[in-house]
Amino acid sequence: MSASHKKLYWFTLIMPICIVIASVLSVMYGTKDIALSDLWQSIIHFDENNVDHQIIWSGRLPRVLAVLFVGACLAVAGAIMQGVTRNFLASPSILGVTDGSAFLVTMAVVFLPGITNLNLVLLSMLGSLLGASLVFGFASLIKNGLSPVKLAIIGTVIGTFISSIGTAIAMYHQMSQTITMWYNAKLHTVQMEMIYICVPIGLIGLLIALALSNSVTIMSLGEDTAISLGQRTKIVKVLSMLSVAILTGTAVALVGKIAFIGLVVPHLVRMLVSVDYRYIIPCSAVMGAFFLTVCDLISRYINFPFETPIGVVTALIGVPFFLYLIRKKGGERFAA
Repeated sequence: MSASHKKLYWFTLIMPICIVIASVLSVMYGTKDIALSDLWQSIIHFDENNVDHQIIWSGRLPRVLAVLFVGACLAVAGAIMQGVTRNFLASPSILGVTDGSAFLVTMAVVFLPGITNLNLVLLSMLGSLLGASLVFGFASLIKNGLSPVKLAIIGTVIGTFISSIGTAIAMYHQMSQTITMWYNAKLHTVQMEMIYICVPIGLIGLLIALALSNSVTIMSLGEDTAISLGQRTKIVKVLSMLSVAILTGTAVALVGKIAFIGLVVPHLVRMLVSVDYRYIIPCSAVMGAFFLTVCDLISRYINFPFETPIGVVTALIGVPFFLYLIRKKGGERFAA
C-alpha cells in the first residue's frame, strides 16, 4: 500500500468517528447541558413533555445537521474553486460568492417578504453566480488581475461593497436586525423545513463535484495541459461554477455567511490525504463537516453562557491561515 493510500485509509477510518463524537457533543453541550442518557431516551422514546427532549429535537439536532451540511458544502466549493482556477487563495468567502448569495437573500427578505423557502434558496444560488461573475469579470479587466493575491483583494473589496449595499438597504427599510442574522450565521434559528429543502439541492451540487473530480485534477495542472489531454475546459468550468453556486447558495440560504471554511479545509486535506481531487473533494466534505461542528462547539464557550457568532471562530483560524498562505506562496499560481 502506497503512502497516499495509507493516509486515505486512516482518514476514512478516523474521520467518521470524529464526526459522530463531535455531533453528539454538540447536541449535549450548550447553554443547557443535556445528559447522554437523555439524548438516547429522546431518540428511542421521545416525550413531548420533557424539556430536554424538546431542546434536542427542535433546536440542537437541526443545528447539528445544518452545521454538518454547510461545512461539507463550503469545503467542497472551496476545493473546486482552488482546483479549477489554480488559485491557492480561492474560496467562496474570499471571491465574493457568499457575499453575492447574502446580497440577493437580503433583497428578497426586504422586497419579497412573502417569498417561499424554495425560491429563497434559488435566489441565493443566483446570487452566488452574480458575486463570482462580478469578481472574475472585474479582475479580467486589470493587468494580472487573476493572480492569486490580486484576485483575493478584488474579491474582498467587491464582496465588502456588495455587503455594505445590502446592509444599507436593510437599515433604510428598518430590517437590519433581521438581516444581521444572514451576515453572522443564524445557527440558532435553523428549521427542519429549510434543511429538507436545502439538503437535496445541495446533494446535487456535491454529486456534480464528485463527477468532475477527475477533470478538476487535470485542470489543476494548467489549462494548456488540460486541453492537450483532451479536456473540454469550458464545459468543466461552467459545470464547476454551477456546482459552486449550488453548494454555496444552499449553505447561505440555510444559515447565512460563514467565512474561511472553503479556504482552510481543502489545504488541510491536501496535507493529510492527497493532491488528487478524486480524493480531495469527498475528503473535503467529511473534513468540512467535522471542522465546522468543532467551530460551532467552540463558539458556545468563548463567552459562555452567551454564544459567539461562529464566523468569529472561523475567522480566528482562517485569517492567520490566509496570511500564512500569502507569505509562503506569494503571488504564485497554485500547483496541485
